[in-house]
Amino acid sequence: MKGSTHRRCYCRDPHTSKPLGKKCPKLTSRKHGSYSIRQELPLREDGTRRSFSRAGYDSLKAAQADLDHVRALLGLADSDDAEGLAQIAELLEKVAEEKAPLPDIEATRRRLSHGLDLTSRLTVGDWLDMWLAGKKGRQSAISRDESNIRVHLKPRIGHLRLDRLRVTHLTEMFEAIAEANVEIAEGNAARRKAFEDLAQIPWKGREHRARRKVMKAAIEEMEPYRRIVGPATRHRVRSTLRAALNAAIAQQLITFNPAAHVELEAGKRPKALVWTDERILHWKRTGEKPSPVMVWTPEHTGLFLDHIAEDRLYALFHLIAFRGLRRGEACGQKWTDTHLDAGLITVAKQLVVDGWEVYEDDPKTDAGARTIALDSDTVQALKRHRAQQDKDRKEWESAWVETGRVFTKENGEMLHPANVTRRFVELYEEVGLPPVRLHDLRHGAATLAHAAGADLKDIQEMLGHSSITITADTYTSLLPEADLAIAEAAARLVPRARVATKNDAPEDQTEAGAAEANVPDGADPSGEISGPCAPSAHAPLTQTAPDETSEAE
Repeated sequence: MKGSTHRRCYCRDPHTSKPLGKKCPKLTSRKHGSYSIRQELPLREDGTRRSFSRAGYDSLKAAQADLDHVRALLGLADSDDAEGLAQIAELLEKVAEEKAPLPDIEATRRRLSHGLDLTSRLTVGDWLDMWLAGKKGRQSAISRDESNIRVHLKPRIGHLRLDRLRVTHLTEMFEAIAEANVEIAEGNAARRKAFEDLAQIPWKGREHRARRKVMKAAIEEMEPYRRIVGPATRHRVRSTLRAALNAAIAQQLITFNPAAHVELEAGKRPKALVWTDERILHWKRTGEKPSPVMVWTPEHTGLFLDHIAEDRLYALFHLIAFRGLRRGEACGQKWTDTHLDAGLITVAKQLVVDGWEVYEDDPKTDAGARTIALDSDTVQALKRHRAQQDKDRKEWESAWVETGRVFTKENGEMLHPANVTRRFVELYEEVGLPPVRLHDLRHGAATLAHAAGADLKDIQEMLGHSSITITADTYTSLLPEADLAIAEAAARLVPRARVATKNDAPEDQTEAGAAEANVPDGADPSGEISGPCAPSAHAPLTQTAPDETSEAE
C-alpha cells in the first residue's frame, strides 16, 4: 500500500486569499512550512478507500519515523488476515481522528494475538471483570475478590487504562480509603450520639413527642452505620489487585505490576487476652473489650458448659471448646469421619458461608484435614448426642432429612453456621459471662492445651494450622495461674542466703521459714494455687507443681 511524505505551507495569495500550496516560493527553504504523511489503509468492507494522514512535523526525519511506525503496525497482520488488517485499519483511523499518539507496536501485537479489541482502551475495571470471570478456586476466595473489586477497586481506579496504571494511582487510592475511614468514624459517632440523645427524651407529653419526631427524622437523614476499612482489609484489597495484574502480565497486556510496590501499614493480628477479674470489671464499667480476641478462663468455660448441658448443641460447643475445631468444621463434621470407639475424629469437610448461602468444601488449608484425639468426656458427650439424634430420626420418620452430619437441626437438615453463632451468644449472655466470639473458643482450646503441657507442634496439629508461627503468635495465651506457677518456680531456682522482705527477717529464721515467707497469699509452699471457689466439673487442671529438681535447688 502506498504511503508518502510531503512538505507544505499555509501561505495564501495576498490578492485571492487562496492557499499557495506547492506554488509558494518560500518552499525552497527547508525551514519554511511543515511536513505531512499519508498512508493508504486496507479498503473498507464496502470497497471504499481510506487512509491515515497527519501533518505538522517540523522535519522530514520525524515525518518519516511516524510513517514507518504506521507501516509497522500494518505489518503486524498477515496479508491474508483480513480480520486483523481491518482491526489495525480501524485503530489507525481512530488515532487519526482523535489526533492521539500512535499506539505502541509491541502492545498492539499482544492485543492482536489475544483477540482483544484494538480500538478500545482496556481499563482496569474491564480487566478485573475479565479476570474474575475466569478465576478458579474456592468459592469463598472468589467471593472475597468479587467484594474487593466491587466495593473498593472499580469505584476508585476502574476508569483508568490498564496499561497506564501507576504506583501513584494506588497510593492515592489507599490514602482516600484512609480519609474515608475518618468520615465513617465521625458518621458512626454522630449516629450513636443521636440515638443516645433520643433515648433521653421522655415518651409522654406533646412537646417530648415533637422532639422525638424531629430527632428520628434527623437520624433517618444520617448515613447508616458503616465498617472501617482496617489494615487487614486493605492488604486483602491489594492482594486481589496484585493477583489480577499478575495475570495481565502473564497475558502480556502489561509489563509492570504497580500493586507489588505499594507500601501499606502492617496488619497486626490481635493478641488473645484472658478474661481476668480486672478486665471484667473494666468491661462492665465501660463496655470496652481489652482486645478483639478474648479467652475465657477454665472456670468461665466450665460455667458455660454446665449451663448449656441440656441444650441440643451442647456437644458441638463442647467439641469446639476442648478440641478447637473451626465453626464450619464442626457444622460439617460427618459420622463417617467420627470414630467414637477409638476416640478419634477426622476433619475432612467444612461448611462455608457465602453471603447467606451455605456450601460444603474442603478444610481451609491442607493442614486442616487432620485427625484429632478426643478425651473421654467429649466422647461421652458425642455418644449422648448420637442417641438423641437417633431418637429424633424415629420421631420424624419419613420427614427426616438424612445428611449424615453429626450436628443437625431437629429434622436432620444441616445447620447454618451463622445460626450456631447466634445461639452461642444467647447462651453465654443467659449466664452473664463476659463476651467472646465463637471462634474464641478455639483460642481457648489452644490455651487449655498449652497450660496442660502440650507443646506448640501438638497445638498446631490440633488446630490444623499450616504454620506454627500462627499458633505461637495468635492462638496461645498464658493463663494467670500457670504464669504465677512459672514465676514461683523460676524464683526458687536462685539460692539466697538472706531473704529480702519489707522488714528484715530475724537472723535465726530458718531456711524453711524463709521459703514460706516468699509464697504469696492463696498459694502453699508446694506451689499450688488455692482459691475461694471450687472449679467447675468441666474446668481442667491447669496448675502443676514444681518438679523435684526445682525443689531441691
